[in-house]
Amino acid sequence: MLVQRLNRRWVQVKVPGCGWVRFRLSAKSKGAELPSAKTFRVTFRNGQWHVAFAVIPDPIVAPGTGEVIGIDRGVTITAALSDGRKLNCPQLTTKERAQIRKHERRAARAGKESPKKAAEYAKVARLKAREANRRKDWCEKTSTMLARTYGLVRFEKLNIKNMTRSAKGTFAEPGRNVAQKAGLNRAILAQGWGLLRQRTEHKAPGRVKDVPAPYTSLRCSACGWIEKNSRKSQAEFVCVSCGFTCNADTNAANNVAVGQGGIPRPRRSAGTGGVTAATSRSSAREPQPNWVGIPLF
Repeated sequence: MLVQRLNRRWVQVKVPGCGWVRFRLSAKSKGAELPSAKTFRVTFRNGQWHVAFAVIPDPIVAPGTGEVIGIDRGVTITAALSDGRKLNCPQLTTKERAQIRKHERRAARAGKESPKKAAEYAKVARLKAREANRRKDWCEKTSTMLARTYGLVRFEKLNIKNMTRSAKGTFAEPGRNVAQKAGLNRAILAQGWGLLRQRTEHKAPGRVKDVPAPYTSLRCSACGWIEKNSRKSQAEFVCVSCGFTCNADTNAANNVAVGQGGIPRPRRSAGTGGVTAATSRSSAREPQPNWVGIPLF
């Protein structure tokens, strides 16, 4: 593959069957060396041409501090870090959302297969592509920050595919609250949870771990008591055992940071097949380590 730099901003690549094609470098590639890639891809999307090179970047070196960070992902707060920081993925502005609704209304009133309908939907696609570009840019910058700052990054393990599954159901058994579930699915996908986890793993291989998600938001990060009533609201956590008060997302991130996720299933009593009284309550104390006595003489 032939790639030649023309100046600081412009480069040309020889496309088979087309010849030399000039393209402008992105902002982060202006001062970098030309990519040593074997393949590239030219695409046309939303009225713009793009060329992408298949390059495997070098992993980011660990800072060497050994610091561990836990990340709790949510819809209201995209990523809550165990050190207290809260990171939010950029979304479309109120004006841009109003523009999308305006163009969708105009497209609905336009004639079927008319040029006006196609033009209005093209404007909607450009606005949604702008949101996707912002999300990708945020994930790239945030994952780079995590890889450079922390020695070990722990994410709350989420099955995003199952979480965003449609509730439409079938003709024989239609689902319930389909519109509300569809809105929740869009809100989840707009946060970029999977892309943030994926790009962090690419930039910090071997330094990204997953922690089981169950009970991370209900466990007190101070005493380990698990109680559903401790989660007062989306943002407030007050432990009913020790009185520890913290932001609910930060508390969950602290549990993720120390690898505290999930508890054993309730054990069934022999003979009756029922759940034992010790494990059937809504709260439970985190098991304490068994200390082995060492003889002094």
